[in-house]
Amino acid sequence: MTTFHDPGKLIDRELHLVLAQRFQGDELRHWAPSYRFNMTMAGTRSVFGSAGVGSSEEVGNIELRIGETDYIHLYAGHIGYRVHAPYRGHRYAARSCRLLIPLARKHGMHTIWITCNPDNFASRRTCELAGAKFVEIVDLPPDLDMYREGERQKCRYRLDI
Repeated sequence: MTTFHDPGKLIDRELHLVLAQRFQGDELRHWAPSYRFNMTMAGTRSVFGSAGVGSSEEVGNIELRIGETDYIHLYAGHIGYRVHAPYRGHRYAARSCRLLIPLARKHGMHTIWITCNPDNFASRRTCELAGAKFVEIVDLPPDLDMYREGERQKCRYRLDI
């Protein structure tokens, strides 16, 4: 069983990561233990409706996967993120990746792998803005869920922390 740590305050100016869930993982499905955070903008007005003073609007989510497996290193990555469409283009994902570094260090991690699809140029730019270096593009094995869902390759980025 994974020991989870208190992530502390994960804040970059108005961007806050709010812990939403801790997940113990599922070895049979290659799912590593993970933390899931909501990316929020403190004191903002929602594009979906009004928000009061001092409230926070969710702009996306990010996950930190704990573990050192070939599946994580080659295909899934330690970090996965999604920014809701109305909030894209503001570097929230890259900033959120950087905010997770102290938590990754608490788990003894020295390298964070981030993967994305080769045709996802916004995600590739996010990896670069977060400080990760492109390593290679790998083919997905046919027995992976990702492959069965139509994905064929992953770009691998390495972030030394």
